[in-house]
Amino acid sequence: MRRILRWIVWLPVAIIVISFAVANRQWTRLSLDPFSSTSPFLTVEMPLWLLFIFGVFIGLIVGWAMCWFAQGRHRKLARERARDIVRLQSELETAKDPVAVSASTELSPFIGIGP
Repeated sequence: MRRILRWIVWLPVAIIVISFAVANRQWTRLSLDPFSSTSPFLTVEMPLWLLFIFGVFIGLIVGWAMCWFAQGRHRKLARERARDIVRLQSELETAKDPVAVSASTELSPFIGIGP
């Protein structure tokens, strides 16, 4: 079922991307100099479809990085809670140890008076 759903979603996306790439084969100039339009400082010439796919790829990377940074506090909290769980489990194991339990029951309730 999951495989069929994947095909249903990704096949139209692939067809659209391929048709966009075939329809936009002309070269375009990408200028990163806002001050000079006649002789820009930094210019890249590439096919329009490559510019589009590159922009989508950069958007995916930036979105992934922002999500990763935004979820940092949750990962930190999970690490702290995992450490607490390990500590509490070790305390529980020592409390279940019969030697430790018998040693704690032998203590007198009065300070200074031993058994």
